Amino acid sequence: MAREVIRVRDAFYIRSSSSRIDVRTRVLKQGDTFAVFDRFGDIDTFGTGELGIYYQDTRFLSRLTLKLGKDRPLLLSSTVREDNAVLAVDSTNPDVFRNSEIVIPRGIVHIFRSKILWKRTCQERLRIHNYGRAVMDFSFSIEFDADFADIFELRGTMRERRGRRLETKIAQDEVVLAYEGLDGRPRRTRIVFEPPPTRLSESAANYQIRLEPGEDASYRWVIACEVDADSRGQIEPCYEKIVQEAATALESAHARQPLIFTSNEQFNDWLNRSLADLEMMRTETPYGSYPYAGVPWFSTEFGRDGIITALQCMWFDPTLARGVLAYLAGTQADAENAEQDAQPGKILHETRAGEMAVLGEIPFKRYYGTIDATPLFIILAGAYYRRTGDRAFVELIWPNVERALAWIDHYGDIDGDGFVEYTRRSKLGLIHQGWKDSHDAVFHADGTSAEGPIALCEVQGYVYAAKLAAAALAELFGDDARARDLSKQAKTLRQRFEESFWCDELSTYALALDGRKQPCRVRTSNAGHCLFAGITSAEHARRIAATLTHETCFSGWGIRTVATSEARYNPMSYHNGSVWPHDNSLIAAGFARYDLKESAAIILAGLLDASLFFDLHRLPELFCGFPRRPGEAPTLYPVACAPQSWASAAVFLLLEACLGLSVSASERRLTFSKPVLPRFLKQVTIRGLKVAAGRADLLLTRHDAGDVGVNVLRREGALDVVVLK
Repeated sequence: MAREVIRVRDAFYIRSSSSRIDVRTRVLKQGDTFAVFDRFGDIDTFGTGELGIYYQDTRFLSRLTLKLGKDRPLLLSSTVREDNAVLAVDSTNPDVFRNSEIVIPRGIVHIFRSKILWKRTCQERLRIHNYGRAVMDFSFSIEFDADFADIFELRGTMRERRGRRLETKIAQDEVVLAYEGLDGRPRRTRIVFEPPPTRLSESAANYQIRLEPGEDASYRWVIACEVDADSRGQIEPCYEKIVQEAATALESAHARQPLIFTSNEQFNDWLNRSLADLEMMRTETPYGSYPYAGVPWFSTEFGRDGIITALQCMWFDPTLARGVLAYLAGTQADAENAEQDAQPGKILHETRAGEMAVLGEIPFKRYYGTIDATPLFIILAGAYYRRTGDRAFVELIWPNVERALAWIDHYGDIDGDGFVEYTRRSKLGLIHQGWKDSHDAVFHADGTSAEGPIALCEVQGYVYAAKLAAAALAELFGDDARARDLSKQAKTLRQRFEESFWCDELSTYALALDGRKQPCRVRTSNAGHCLFAGITSAEHARRIAATLTHETCFSGWGIRTVATSEARYNPMSYHNGSVWPHDNSLIAAGFARYDLKESAAIILAGLLDASLFFDLHRLPELFCGFPRRPGEAPTLYPVACAPQSWASAAVFLLLEACLGLSVSASERRLTFSKPVLPRFLKQVTIRGLKVAAGRADLLLTRHDAGDVGVNVLRREGALDVVVLK
């Protein structure tokens, strides 16, 4: 039998060499530090190998295992607290044998572990309680190690050589594991124990313990990530203090957002987990807060991801958009650099701080290989102003908007045909540079790969929306001639787009035009983004909605990236048949834009149902596109990030779409245009929604006839609430 050999062309493909023993990992993140544990609260080596504690793209702890004697405890339960701050694990002792007899029956000793991340440290508390009627003498140990692997090594990128492991330093209550990278930077993992262990080695802390009946004992340790000469001096386990600091910080964060709750408790669980995940992914930068993309593989600033997350959250928390805009304006490319795929005015794709990025083994130290982040940046600037009326800030970044427009016209349109396209310039960069950036994501009807330069359909929509947004801002700043010119450019683009991309026989737009201007005639979710951008005619919008909600595209859980009818459809692929929550939220917003809110409600219902099956009600980055089967859960994608910011934010854009909600700060107006609520949502309450200097509490109720009533429960300041039927 012939064997087909598959060669993966994508240098940054995320490797998965074996199945996980248990897919339910536990994630903590704070600032630039994140940790992925198994359900025991341990870090072990199995499955996809992502478990660990990380800082700046380096794994500072690759093993952390608690053992009673020689065995792991028996797991009772494990969860991350609803606010994502603390991981709590309950376990007990297994049966302890001596001379073939059980000397300690299982379930006598209770072991409670709790962890929290704070300022590049992981603080852990262990409490052991004897519920038996006899004295318990036993030992336990914490085994540890640090491989200082770069995140791209763990993703599967091969390195010819690595740095060197330095001598481990051991004191009475402290061990320091160290590594010097090829970049010359020393990295250290410092672990401090309280009380000091009975015996401490370079790989384990061992304790002897004696507990009277009803007695308990507490232990603490702290794991610190240190880089360069950043020795933290005296590090002390201070779990309780850190928990209180984290709680205070979260309370402050929640004060800036409205409170949303509904009549459906399962929907509330999804909402609350999404809010907590977004807050966890929100990371402070010198420019303000930024939603890091996803854990574990993308825990850094991504241009496209940050912009879309900010757009999804705009109606209830526009402060996120300000941080994203400020960061991307501050890192906007100002020169050509082929190795970075950078050109003047282009917006960042991603940035990395790990050893491999610093050395140039990967191009992502500061990488600009994205075709859509630049027009999306302009769209976000316009949306931020509409939502906040913050003229001073938008005026501050207006030069960045102008440079982004110049990039679109002079660099984005490679061949001068009026469409924005991409081709890779960096030999190490991404082959495809839209949001579907895997190596096989753009193809023709017969399955052959499209050759560049490639003009994606959704990117033309983004450019259209960007020029209209920039026109509105130019008018705001008194440049009427510039506003008219940008509006004219958008109108011309819309006309040419319809002529070149529409595929009447498919009732959708071509995925892309290739380098020979041949359309990729395949049904994909990309066309739904064109509705989101508003470039679509009303007639074509209706036909696209019918196409995307047909069973070939809609799995029952959500809209697939590629329809089942297409040559490269594979429900287990990254971009060719899977379901992405953020993708679905943008499509739903596009449906709502054309008053197709019932179709938007179908997407909302499908993703709510999916959320019920995922651990912690957390929608992952993506899941497989198999058809929905009665009584079965959606199928997991093996290396999906969870949480992923734009997946977490999807529920808020979906709700906005169904409610037809829009905010105009300059007009001090909150509008609900033909609102719709799915049958499972009888009521939605929004308290403390801020618009300019005004604030409102609102109750939305679905009546038996299907119409939605909007009641203003409380209003402060000048604010109009308008309901359009």
